[in-house]
Amino acid sequence: MTNSSVKRLLIVLLALGAGIISEAQINVVTTAVPFLRISPDARAGGMGDVGIATNPDVNANFWNLAKTPFAKNDNAIGFNYTPWLHDLGLNDVYLLCASGYHKIDEMNVISASVRYFSLGNIQFTDNSGNPLQSFNPKEYGIDFGYARKLGDRLGLGVSLRYINSSLANGAQDGTVYKAGTTVAGDISLFKNAPNENGEGLSWGLTLSNLGGKIGYTNDALNKDYIPANLGLGLAYTKVPDESNRITFALDVNKLLVPAPPVSTGVTSTDSSALADYRSKSVVNSWASSFSGGSQLQLLQVSAGIEYTYADQFSLRGGYFYEDNSQGGRKYFSFGAGLKYNIIGINLSYLVPSGNGVTRNPLSNTLRFGVTFDLNDGSSNTAPAPVDGN
Repeated sequence: MTNSSVKRLLIVLLALGAGIISEAQINVVTTAVPFLRISPDARAGGMGDVGIATNPDVNANFWNLAKTPFAKNDNAIGFNYTPWLHDLGLNDVYLLCASGYHKIDEMNVISASVRYFSLGNIQFTDNSGNPLQSFNPKEYGIDFGYARKLGDRLGLGVSLRYINSSLANGAQDGTVYKAGTTVAGDISLFKNAPNENGEGLSWGLTLSNLGGKIGYTNDALNKDYIPANLGLGLAYTKVPDESNRITFALDVNKLLVPAPPVSTGVTSTDSSALADYRSKSVVNSWASSFSGGSQLQLLQVSAGIEYTYADQFSLRGGYFYEDNSQGGRKYFSFGAGLKYNIIGINLSYLVPSGNGVTRNPLSNTLRFGVTFDLNDGSSNTAPAPVDGN
């Protein structure tokens, strides 16, 4: 299969939000704009995609905005770059992210972030293989957020997100395709439980991507759910002495999206079931995501560990698990971070897994990140854990 063919297949998978799955796996919960579920930063990527309750840094915008009031620094910006599906030979598919926050005072924080996902340049053809046009499918999300301390150790965060997904354009078989757009919001809580030495248990709760459906045509009924998500995170930090710190973290996530109807092979029955599925209101879809089947199979679980020496050097490792019925992604990752003055550099690597047709297409994924802490946080008088690199 040529690179162009692989890319065309990738577009279909992304539009359905299905990931790489086998034909034997059915009733997979699918969404549009699945790029919003890709781990955006190298620090979390090195810990198995854990980020809901870990020590706050500038990338908290992507995981749990309620962490930002407890960050050590009053101002920070960060950038992350991920070459995506490189193991499939795709050299021009990538995720680029940027984030930043500013503390208005000891209680209030404003933030902004952006995620940009490019699928490279693709040559479209007709059924006979004749070239039609080239196109650069791309998706992005822009966030603006506000977080506030509700007490010495509890924080609340809210954010608003604009989502744009342009996978194809023009007319095909009488259907006019266009970029899909929608608006969504996040709400999050963070309990900053560590003591003044940064030792103890923290937890976080997030509701993310709560917003309208998205469509790629003028057909108001032909719209897909976006990846609304419920996430719970725990992180325990141990500080043996002033130079050493180790954190153990666990995230559990569940899509608030109902499973599509299973095909019966009867056209009229399947059409009616699909119409009912698409006609659900967004709020009703969140509730119905908890009905039917084993809920445990719908959970994604991430576990990670981070060791930091002298607030300057970090080593990380983690594991990500997804049930086979929902795509079967399972992988180990590891990473490292280096902090010098105001600059932090992070790298992570996804360990290859599987062989042949079972090889994980995310194998060998690298993430690169850089952060800039723009002051020493001297005005932050409340107890807070030390920033991650």
